[in-house]
Amino acid sequence: MTATPSTWDYDHYDPAEERLRESLCTLGNGYFATRGALPECTADDVHYPGTYVAGCYNRLTSTVAGRQVENEDMVNLPNWLPLRFRPAGGDWLTPDTAPVLDHRQTVHLDSGTLERRTRYRLDDARVLSVRQLRLVHMADPHLAAMRTEFTTEGGSTELDVEAALDGGVTNAGVPRYRELDGRHLTHVHTGCADDGTAWLRCRTRTSDIRIGLAARTTADAPVSPAREHLRVTQRTTLHLEPGRTLAVDKTVALHTSHDPAISDPLQAAVDRVADAPVFDELLVTHRTAWGQLWRRAELDVPGEAGSILRLHLFHVLQTLSPHTADLDVGVPARGLHGEAYRGHVFWDELFVLPYLNLHFPEVSRALLHYRHRRLERARAAARAIGRRGALYPWQSGSDGREETQQLHLNPHSGRWLPDHSHLQRHVGSAVAYNVWQYCEASGDAEFLHTKGAEMLLQIARFWADSATWDERLGRHRIRGVVGPDEYHDAYPGVVEPGLDDNAYTNVTAAWVLTRTLEVMHALPAPRRRELVERTGLDGGELEQWEDVSRTLHVPFHEGVISQFEGYADLAELDWRDYRRRYDDIRRLDRILEAEGDSVNRYQASKQADVLMLGYLFSPSELSWLFERLGYRLDDETWRRTVDYYLARTSHGSTLSGLVHGWILARARRAEAWAFCQEALKGDVADVQGGTTGEGIHLGAMAGTLDLVQRGLTGLETRAGALWLDPVPLPELSSYGFSVRYQGHWGVRLRLEHGRMEIAVPLSDRPPLDVRLPDRAVRLRPGDTCRLVLRE
Repeated sequence: MTATPSTWDYDHYDPAEERLRESLCTLGNGYFATRGALPECTADDVHYPGTYVAGCYNRLTSTVAGRQVENEDMVNLPNWLPLRFRPAGGDWLTPDTAPVLDHRQTVHLDSGTLERRTRYRLDDARVLSVRQLRLVHMADPHLAAMRTEFTTEGGSTELDVEAALDGGVTNAGVPRYRELDGRHLTHVHTGCADDGTAWLRCRTRTSDIRIGLAARTTADAPVSPAREHLRVTQRTTLHLEPGRTLAVDKTVALHTSHDPAISDPLQAAVDRVADAPVFDELLVTHRTAWGQLWRRAELDVPGEAGSILRLHLFHVLQTLSPHTADLDVGVPARGLHGEAYRGHVFWDELFVLPYLNLHFPEVSRALLHYRHRRLERARAAARAIGRRGALYPWQSGSDGREETQQLHLNPHSGRWLPDHSHLQRHVGSAVAYNVWQYCEASGDAEFLHTKGAEMLLQIARFWADSATWDERLGRHRIRGVVGPDEYHDAYPGVVEPGLDDNAYTNVTAAWVLTRTLEVMHALPAPRRRELVERTGLDGGELEQWEDVSRTLHVPFHEGVISQFEGYADLAELDWRDYRRRYDDIRRLDRILEAEGDSVNRYQASKQADVLMLGYLFSPSELSWLFERLGYRLDDETWRRTVDYYLARTSHGSTLSGLVHGWILARARRAEAWAFCQEALKGDVADVQGGTTGEGIHLGAMAGTLDLVQRGLTGLETRAGALWLDPVPLPELSSYGFSVRYQGHWGVRLRLEHGRMEIAVPLSDRPPLDVRLPDRAVRLRPGDTCRLVLRE
């Protein structure tokens, strides 16, 4: 693999690496995405073509370990890619069945295209060169296209070419899910229109989403359609003379019944592909759309880190583009790149929206609308456990019910185990945090005063109602939860799951209550009255919030913040022995379970838990939060806490390196870069051991972008100003980017060896206030400011 800021290249054909390449070569536009599989290959143990539409889910029931288990999955839709070829009358060519002389795949990041070049040996004399250029259109979200060019060497060749739409697909991209029913499509019908357009329609089995696909294939020879079981094909035969290149273009349109402004998805697809321009014209408008996205997300980071960050930005934009603003979807934790996590929405938006807020706030707003539309479902979930307010699910899908699996498979032991991760109730605090951050960055008072205030109120209400008073401690406590760590879901030897007073949960709950009180007091009087009437809020409840927000218990031990009450009583793990025996211990929980032990017995974390507080909050805000709770959190206590958990974390999540890099940039700068590198290479090097082939880790990708945008610059959006407190790392001390802040488009910031330049583009907006620890400046549109940073 080789990378530049504008390309991502894979040389040679390597079956063992194919799933990883397919994920990282995925093309998408925010509406749908298609994995970078070779079009001549079908799904098997090596290849996995997959196409996914944002928000297209289906629910099935399977029998697993003697239990009926219901799961909702993001559906693998009919495959539009198939285009195979062979010497007339011979065998179809694939890299697995024919001699491959050369093979190269290149993602062109600037233009959003995937190019492949392969040279097949046909016989002792002849070689067939294949070049394909693929796009999933960024200007028209319902179109995709592929041009395939064939050239022969050493002799003329009659070449059969067959393009197809394939409805015989299942969800089978994740081996550990294969005991679950993956047959999500039904009523597959195919046909051909009078103009030669091939079409396929089907629907999902239980959610009843109708899907329409239409394809137009053109070539330097006549094309004839044919129908097969679950497939429709378009075939041609090319006469290739040495040195003369012939092309086959395939253009596809995709619609579902979720789309607005259509009556029938099949008719819409047929009409759209009929009206679609030729490939060259599609390529021009596609490149233009990508050029506009790159300008809005301007990022200039040198070296290898810059190349990886550009790839991360590319995949974030393919999953969450301006087209997403028109959809009712959340942030799929693994992008639209595969079937891991079943396409569900977790708390990963906590790592994604802060980046989007400063470039594509309209997308952030749409993603928060997804949460608001499911507020009533969250309130029902709270009522089901006897609480007021809103309990958002740890995993969400189509309608906002809890989608967390009841069982999970440990591949080390082969056992299906109970899954208690639905007790990660801190996801509500993540939703509230994103509401607050979005409104601070965008200045969207209308959203804050309406939908934002409603979500904040109900999340705060849930936390206040979850807190119980402990007379002995003289404090409120939140019991029976699971923290971000995820390894610990119960106390040793206790059957009932859940832990008490998870520090991250309690501190973020206190933050939610505090910020919600601020919003309630700042609401315009008419709107406040409406909200009070709708929710039955009274003064006594607000007083309770104030009390709970100041008295939630945060446990400490040995001068550090305890991850949860009783953490200090757990046994120490022999980390050196486990590293010696297993080398990779990222998934220590699986290793211990396979040994008949439990990670619940040990002071061991999968990923940042307590330290997540330093990721969400600046040092000054975190200190203020603890002070408000009646605790003193000075720099020395925080440093001890960082050291303590750093020595007890296995980093079994791609988010862990990101958070630790962010924290260490301020706490122990000399060690920060190693963790930043871990975060940067999480997917491109597949550090989690094969997981990237099942879909990228979108939160980690967006988080690395936010690391250079907010983490190393100390950028905060609060009180109507941009606040900056840079901590440039020696390995990344010179770079630049642009942001969009409260109507100022393209504010450029550049760090350069102890200096910072800020440029505000011309506009009719008011001056921009910028505040650093030792000074404040006001920039009018058109101004450029150069500052020398303090050491």
